[in-house]
Order: sequence, then structure tokens, then C-alpha cells
Amino acid sequence: MKKPLVSVILPYFNKKEFIKNTINSIIKQSYKYYELILIYDDPDKSDLRYIKKILKNIKRKKIIINDINKGAGLSRNLGILKAKGKYISFIDGDDIWKKDKLKNQLLFMHDNKIEFCFTSYSIINKKNKIIKFIRAKKNIDYKDLIKSCDIGLSTVMLKTRLLKKIKFTKIKTKEDYILWLKLSKKNIKMMGLDQKLVLWRKLDNSLSSSVFQRVHDAFYVYNTHLNFNFIKSIYYIFLMSFNFFKKRYL
Repeated sequence: MKKPLVSVILPYFNKKEFIKNTINSIIKQSYKYYELILIYDDPDKSDLRYIKKILKNIKRKKIIINDINKGAGLSRNLGILKAKGKYISFIDGDDIWKKDKLKNQLLFMHDNKIEFCFTSYSIINKKNKIIKFIRAKKNIDYKDLIKSCDIGLSTVMLKTRLLKKIKFTKIKTKEDYILWLKLSKKNIKMMGLDQKLVLWRKLDNSLSSSVFQRVHDAFYVYNTHLNFNFIKSIYYIFLMSFNFFKKRYL
């Protein structure tokens, strides 16, 4: 298989405690033909010098500096516009990749002739302790996704061409979920690789940990984006909340 370039897109906002481990997990990838696009989305520029120092040994890299905080979704969109790779992989500033993450996904996608892949992952806490394991389903389609978002953002690799017209939405949480829904409605084949290739960090103070924010944004997804009526939106919020609880705590 000819080596394709992978564009790794990493937004940064107030994650100095974790960003070094995140970037090191990219540097240590066994597959070396990648470019790193870091979008600095923090109006406080005090961490910028520290990040540039960590990035100094990465040959192919770009740093995009936002004048104002745009949020993770819109920052990723900026990274997508600058991406030169045939493939894109996303990672958040507190997550960690296993060393064969890129290599194994590329092989899996090539062997299965697919354009979208996600993997199993472990959930870790602030101290890097594994607290839960999430297994990737073999296949996910639109009907599966509207009931439960079982795709971890930092596990995704996809063909760049899929994002020419479809981008992330401006919303505080679930911006990745909306993107997966948009792609699934285009009948993009989404396959899961059942290998634990990512450590996803759960922080108590993160946006995604806020129950109110999750419910608010879930209603936006169903009511505004999918055009479900009020009752149908509440039904799917309940269904998603149940599946979220089952996935994370049972």
C-alpha cells in the first residue's frame, strides 16, 4: 500500500496539563507520514511558547492561531481547510493515541475499502487511570446513531474528500455527533475497528460532563438539525441518555 499523508487535527484550549502527553502520543506513532495541524483557540497566549517547544521535533506541522475563542468545532473546520492529507484524524488536547493507531486504521480502511473508520477506546481519568472500556461496533448507520453516539472523536479517521462540503457545526458540545449524522445520512459506510487504540480522558469540569449542556445540545440536534418535533426530540433525548448511562456506568 502506497503511504498516504494523514492530516492530524488538534484544537487547543486550556489543556496545558495534558497537551504534552497528547502531542507525544502523535510523535510516537509507528506511522510517520503525517502532518499535525494545531489550532490554538485560547485568547490567553501564555501557553503558545510551551506548545511550540513541544512541536519542534515534528517536521510537518502547521499552527493556526485564532484571534478569539471559536470553539472546538469551528477550529477543526479551519484545520480541515489547511489539510493536505488524503486522510484526516482528529484528536483532542487531553486524549492519547496508542503507537499503532494511525498504522492499524490505515490498513483496516485499505483492506475493507472504506472511507470512515473509528476504533474501540479506553476512558481514563485525570490521573491516567482506566475507568471504562468502550468497544467499537463493527458497523454503524444513521438508525444506530440517532439512538446513541458510539463514535469517539479521537478514534476517527476518514477520507478528507468527505469533508469538502460537510463541516462541524457551531455548538458547544455534540458538534462531532452532528457531523457523524450528516455523513451517515449520505450513506457513508462507517466501520469500527475493535482495537483499543485511544485513551479518551473524562474530566469532571469538561463541557461534555455537564448534564444540562448535554441535554440542551441534544435537543438542538434532534429538534433543529434533524427537524424532529418536540415529543420526538424528548423521546430520543431519553433514549440517548439511557444508552449513555448504560455505556459509561454499567
